[in-house]
Amino acid sequence: MTTLKSELSPSEIRFPDPPEREPDDMTSFDHLSATGSVYLLIKHLGNAETTLVAGEHYLAPHPTTSLSGLHYPDLLIAFDVDPVRYSASNAYVISEQGKPPDFVLEIASRKTGRIDTTVKRRNYAALGILEYWRFDETGEFHRSRLAGDRLEGSEYAALEIEELAGGVLQGYSSVLNLYLRWEDGQLGWHDPTTGRRIVTFDDLELRAEHAESRAERAEARASRLEAELRQLRGER
Repeated sequence: MTTLKSELSPSEIRFPDPPEREPDDMTSFDHLSATGSVYLLIKHLGNAETTLVAGEHYLAPHPTTSLSGLHYPDLLIAFDVDPVRYSASNAYVISEQGKPPDFVLEIASRKTGRIDTTVKRRNYAALGILEYWRFDETGEFHRSRLAGDRLEGSEYAALEIEELAGGVLQGYSSVLNLYLRWEDGQLGWHDPTTGRRIVTFDDLELRAEHAESRAERAEARASRLEAELRQLRGER
């Protein structure tokens, strides 16, 4: 496999999809897709035209046909980039976007646990990714339940992880201005201003139920008022 010639434009290059995960390696789905984290982060961070929140597509320094040594992070966030170009390339290509991602997160699994803490940590630092986070539901595969690094020079330095009441672990991402939390084996995102988690699908569902209930009550009141008016007018 050889690198594509540099004169090829980004529109001529499209990366293949990464290989499908095996059934025992689906933890990223449990903590990101199934909970709607990606969608909710997109809504929370805003600016969808220039902010990319994505995952499980290749991350490459430049266009290439050789996939050797490339990773496909569980979650990647980049500000001031071109999501349309990302879609066209089916990958995050640093030379096309003009900068590395700002934030990468890996979810631990039996298959990737060791390289998440070694190979990927070195490679992501070499690519210039400002923050690299790791989440492990049990702590079995990363040997820590929550860990974060911030780039200092050319190497990562560990970010502080504090333990809250009830065994909750929390670390602050200055890139996202959010706290990442490990709580009862679940990944949470919390706003440091309010101390509350960002909106979840459960919150949205509850809001919809409340709105529906208010609408039903308003309709019932309108029906009663209409009946009372008919009675006052002597109508049946």
